[in-house]
Amino acid sequence: MDIASLAGLLLGAIMFVFGVYSNGGFAGLWNMFDLPSVIITLGGSISGTIGSNKLPEFINGMKSAALAFKEEVRDPSEVIRNIIELSNTARKEGLLALEEAANNIDDEFLKKGIMLVVDGTDPELVRGIMETDLSCIEARHKKSIAVWEKWAELGPAWGMIGTLIGLILMLNNMDDPSSIGPSMSVALVTTLYGSLIANWLCNPIASKLKVNNDLEMMMKEITVEGILSIQAGENPRVIEEKLKSFLAPSARNNPAEDERGGEE
Repeated sequence: MDIASLAGLLLGAIMFVFGVYSNGGFAGLWNMFDLPSVIITLGGSISGTIGSNKLPEFINGMKSAALAFKEEVRDPSEVIRNIIELSNTARKEGLLALEEAANNIDDEFLKKGIMLVVDGTDPELVRGIMETDLSCIEARHKKSIAVWEKWAELGPAWGMIGTLIGLILMLNNMDDPSSIGPSMSVALVTTLYGSLIANWLCNPIASKLKVNNDLEMMMKEITVEGILSIQAGENPRVIEEKLKSFLAPSARNNPAEDERGGEE
């Protein structure tokens, strides 16, 4: 479980409830609920999101919400260590020896690249195949992110539609001045719901999916460069320095030294 995503969601809910309760008590919390407003804002924004996407893309986008709360171990340094180990194997035993080493690799993207190298594929073709694979993965991720961004865009818009509906109905029934205040309150609730949909739910999920996508793309770019360097017969230390340039300065510990230190 990604603690940051869960904590953000829970803290947002707590801040909202505290803000309402501290000013209006339980009655204030109850006044925040209006079923027609929920139907207009939630139903309308979802229908607009469905209409803006192909149905399979919408379904996949909804499923991707789980990825924002799923904690996956993604360590670029581990990828670099694996590549350095493979480069040492290739330097000592030749590229064909990588075929056996590939059987112990869990990363399908890395394994695919290694097998292309073992098969003697031209380096430019290896790069082309792997970068095409990488761009297709990113395109799929962006489609899921776009679903949440579209929902975040339509939530406040449908909230405003609900508010306008409420105001129109209120203005057509001005016979009882005492009903104006409650009617105005109900009309504004839909705007509140739209803002909550966008800023409490959709935008945070879209942003977390972008963070996960950027990290995965960086790790795959490291993999591509590492595989091509192995195929070119570069020195493992040179490969290491090249790949470490992808990392932040604070994360550039020597992966090869770390691994040797763990073996001692």
